[in-house]
Amino acid sequence: INQKIAKIPAGLDILALCYNPINNKVYSANMESDNVTVIDGATDEVLATVPVGDAPWALVHNQINNKIYCANLESDNVTVIAGETNQVLRTIPVGDRPCALAYNPINNKVYCANRNSNTLTVIDGATDHVLATVETGGYPWALIYNPTNNKVYSANWTSHDVTVIDGETNQVLATVPVGNMPCALGYNSTNNKVYCANYDNAVTIIDGLTNQVIATVPVGKYPQALAYNLTNNKVYCSNSQSDDVTVIDGATDSVKTTIQVGETPIAFSWNPVQNRVYVANFNGSSISVIRDAIGIEEYHYQLSIDRHALRIYPNPAKSVLTVRLPQTACLIKIFDPSGKLIRIIAPPFDEKELTLPLKDMSPGVYFLESGNQVRKFQVVK
Repeated sequence: INQKIAKIPAGLDILALCYNPINNKVYSANMESDNVTVIDGATDEVLATVPVGDAPWALVHNQINNKIYCANLESDNVTVIAGETNQVLRTIPVGDRPCALAYNPINNKVYCANRNSNTLTVIDGATDHVLATVETGGYPWALIYNPTNNKVYSANWTSHDVTVIDGETNQVLATVPVGNMPCALGYNSTNNKVYCANYDNAVTIIDGLTNQVIATVPVGKYPQALAYNLTNNKVYCSNSQSDDVTVIDGATDSVKTTIQVGETPIAFSWNPVQNRVYVANFNGSSISVIRDAIGIEEYHYQLSIDRHALRIYPNPAKSVLTVRLPQTACLIKIFDPSGKLIRIIAPPFDEKELTLPLKDMSPGVYFLESGNQVRKFQVVK
């Protein structure tokens, strides 16, 4: 139980994950390599690597049209990927620094928070055209959808408030003052409440019907993420600097317990089948598993860190390929699909990263070897 069953290679600096229940696929947004890895949910095999925009930052699934949306922070656009074929369908220009996504299944809309332009782009889920641009507060940082009242909420980092938007009309219904630097949102579907984690060590609770603040709950230091457990009606808040998780009762808005986890907890996932909450500990390089029926940490899984892995990006590559060597003074060898050695590169003695020109290489699949490690890459034109 709770044992690692696979280690799946993906791109560099994985920043977001998304699940497609229709085709049983998992998607990984790889910020540094500017692509999305598509993984088979049954076999854990990589099905495709999809090039997207610069610095893919957030993912969301459109369950009606079976499409994946990827917000690209540095290219100011959203890439639309077909859930069935893994093909890029469209690239949608949005605002400056898109950093969060949410999906409205009632009206089939995708929402993209544009951090630096203080706006929310509303996208038609069927046509992938922009329907509206909605003004928010300063630095919209996180989004969540309320299906009970068909509302979208934007947590605004610098204006210290939450913008409430009507899912039908795209109109702003309310601006709710919350704590200092709100950074995460969660939704309680049992009691119709929205939770906003603020950097002043508190969670603001908003009534989903009236848009009024109904409680403020103290939590640990620098809360970073929120998760909701529908089975037990609990809300979890990860506190990145106190290395713990605050558990809040969804009915009474009182703190039930505080659970110590690994170093710098920053993300959650809830397993409704076994009723487990998984906590990703960033600096601890570990995952804590909370058995919710009792409310204790059941398991602490330490991840192995390979700091000497050979890395290549972008992949596929056009004109250049960047190589991060497993150690200095490693020869680089490139082979064609038949195994024929076509190039040897001797990097400078003290260099661990270098850029290889690919202009003289024909489109196709190649293999790069260095330090007894091999990586497959593709050249495209």
